[in-house]
Amino acid sequence: MLDPKKLEEIAKNISDAIPAGVKTMAGEAESKVKQVLQAQLSKLDLVSREEFDVQSQVLIRTREKLEAMEARIAALESGAS
Repeated sequence: MLDPKKLEEIAKNISDAIPAGVKTMAGEAESKVKQVLQAQLSKLDLVSREEFDVQSQVLIRTREKLEAMEARIAALESGAS
């Protein structure tokens, strides 16, 4: 669902912002931040980029088919009049 590398990067950035005196606990803090981020992000209704791209392509094809059908119906209706 979510890119683990991106989560690690965010957790590392937050950990890097911790003052130098607290750096001894940075590894543990980074791990905890990562856990909290994963827990909070998992509560969100998100889709992966791959799934989003696939659904975008499906929508484009559906719109193309709809436009083709509308053109056919218009042609049939104008021929029937």
